[in-house]
Amino acid sequence: MTGAAELLAVWESGLPATGPRRALLLHALARGPGHDTETLLATPVGRRDGDLLRLRRGLFGDRLTGRLTCARCGEELEFDVDTTQLLDAVTDPPPTITVTHGGRRITARPPTAGDLVALASIPAARARAALLSRCIGGTYEPSDIPDDLADAVVAALAEADPGGDLRFTVPCVGCGATCTAPLDIGGYLWAELDAWARATLLDVHLLATAYGWGEAEILAISPTRRRYYLELSGHA
Repeated sequence: MTGAAELLAVWESGLPATGPRRALLLHALARGPGHDTETLLATPVGRRDGDLLRLRRGLFGDRLTGRLTCARCGEELEFDVDTTQLLDAVTDPPPTITVTHGGRRITARPPTAGDLVALASIPAARARAALLSRCIGGTYEPSDIPDDLADAVVAALAEADPGGDLRFTVPCVGCGATCTAPLDIGGYLWAELDAWARATLLDVHLLATAYGWGEAEILAISPTRRRYYLELSGHA
């Protein structure tokens, strides 16, 4: 089981990092001691996100909740998703796929965590083409691939690694439309870790002020007992 001190160390390391780098730190945490960074970078996005979902379930429970806006009417909607339902979409993708379209044949591999790290600074308008170029191994320049063939390759990669494009569906209570939105589990989990870390450090500050204990001593106390001590000191 991951301890509070280890979680705080991951949080601190990830504060200045990009989203994909934070997801890499979380993935290392999910894999546990002895992980190899190169192996993590080579992991298909769907498999990585499956590991992050399992980590999230262990840290914060089965249910994911949040809000989204209906694209049709602007209604603010709440969603509630079970991680088990999302994990059903996670499979081990094949190393490569072959797409034949309009007389052309292209072999591609599923996107990896390393691709996302490498493309973190690429403008959104160019990210799709840059990712496609990496996935086809430089055999073709993205500009040499017709849009319909590029669309076919992207669709085939999504089918090969469905866990790499996790989505949730919410019916709109305002207009009845079906709203579908992507789930960035790395970003979602990081936001939860960030909220937890800041609350935990506040607890450490308050208990250190009240009792003179050090951080390590306070983090070693269970959350239940910590809350009780905060109540006794008048800070809960």
